[in-house]
Amino acid sequence: MTGRTTVLAEALTRRFGSFVAVDAVSFEIHAGEIWGFLGPNGSGKSTTIRMLCGVLEPSSGRAEVLGFDVARDPESVKLRIGYMSQGSSLWNDLTVDEHLRFYAGLFGLYGAQEREAVDEWVGRIGLGERRSQLAGSLPGGFRKRLALACTLLHRPQMLFLDEPTAGVDPLSRREFWDIIVRLADEGTTVMVTTHYLDEAEHCTQLALLYGGRIIARGSPQMLKHAPNAGVTVEIISPKNEEILDVVEDLPFVRSASLYGTSLHVTVDRDEQIAGLITALNERGFGIGDVPVITPTLEDVFASSVKTL
Repeated sequence: MTGRTTVLAEALTRRFGSFVAVDAVSFEIHAGEIWGFLGPNGSGKSTTIRMLCGVLEPSSGRAEVLGFDVARDPESVKLRIGYMSQGSSLWNDLTVDEHLRFYAGLFGLYGAQEREAVDEWVGRIGLGERRSQLAGSLPGGFRKRLALACTLLHRPQMLFLDEPTAGVDPLSRREFWDIIVRLADEGTTVMVTTHYLDEAEHCTQLALLYGGRIIARGSPQMLKHAPNAGVTVEIISPKNEEILDVVEDLPFVRSASLYGTSLHVTVDRDEQIAGLITALNERGFGIGDVPVITPTLEDVFASSVKTL
């Protein structure tokens, strides 16, 4: 891996009373990467990002962002990053232009600098025809674009995006990710949390988070082909829902999920595939050979959780 270290976390932990939301996570993010935190709601993704942004103090462990300790010098971190939280940071009664001018002022941009930054990001984010429109009347996808533009005005080297496409339509999600990929290509480092598995495919590196712990990490392709990922087969049958009920009870099955007309089943080893077919045919399903397939990230995540 090339590029300087932009984010360094060492045994980063956050407790709320007796509840451990983030449990001693350690990782590095290198310059120019799109680094994804993938996991279900409540797994600790947002809490981790809030600590890295200097918004929430770690209970123990440490982290540096752009060379600054997030606990000792959170203000230096905040000045140099862009942070787009899950919650809306927009006001319904302000226009697109008013939002951008307000945030430009917060970042110390005035006069010609302000105008240049606002004009640039209005154009790059695709808000040119909506500059005078109230944020409250924007479609969901354009509200997300506006929130992103507000975080980019000061050209941060590090961008934190917490569930940035939650609640928007699939087309807007794709367009938003096109923007993220372009930013990374230009050298911006991006850390993004998501529970959309198709979005995770855009990331250069992923960490799978569950119960506040990192349970697997690597590039999407590395995770799918890891030696401990098990073996995934595809079953196509009009009785897939009935088959799912059966395979979930088999002791050697790690995970099983429906995908449209197919069923993905992950076992530990190749030789267990014959046992799977035998078990199903003993129950009258009439299953022939089943092809081994490359697992999806959902398969990998489910399999990783099952082996905990």
